[in-house]
Amino acid sequence: MSEGKNVIEGLYYSKDHEWVKVESDDLVIIGITDFAQHSLHEITYVEVSEVGTTLNAGDECGLVESMKASSEIFTPLSGEVIEVNPALELSPEVVNESPYDKGWLMKMKPSNLQEEIASLMDAKAYSDYIDSL
Repeated sequence: MSEGKNVIEGLYYSKDHEWVKVESDDLVIIGITDFAQHSLHEITYVEVSEVGTTLNAGDECGLVESMKASSEIFTPLSGEVIEVNPALELSPEVVNESPYDKGWLMKMKPSNLQEEIASLMDAKAYSDYIDSL
């Protein structure tokens, strides 16, 4: 698999290169994809919406900065931020090293999970999408 093209089965993906892992009807984990972190290169700073923030799908919910660029993060789902990855403040590079595991951005209590998850891509559709870019 080429650099930046690692796509994990069982996750949902947005066209803005965020991923969603559904833990339960009341908990999802959100991060940026391998494609996104690879495009940014060495990540130097990550900012995510504060715990308690209520977001609508498509809202800006953070910022990722690297030596090369700065990129907004958009939430793929509506809901309330219930946890932010504490490792990102001191070690933002963890997003480069482990975008689908240790480099997650936030946990959210979704407000409209079933309807909104249907608008996201599965692993195959996302792989096809990034191959077309």
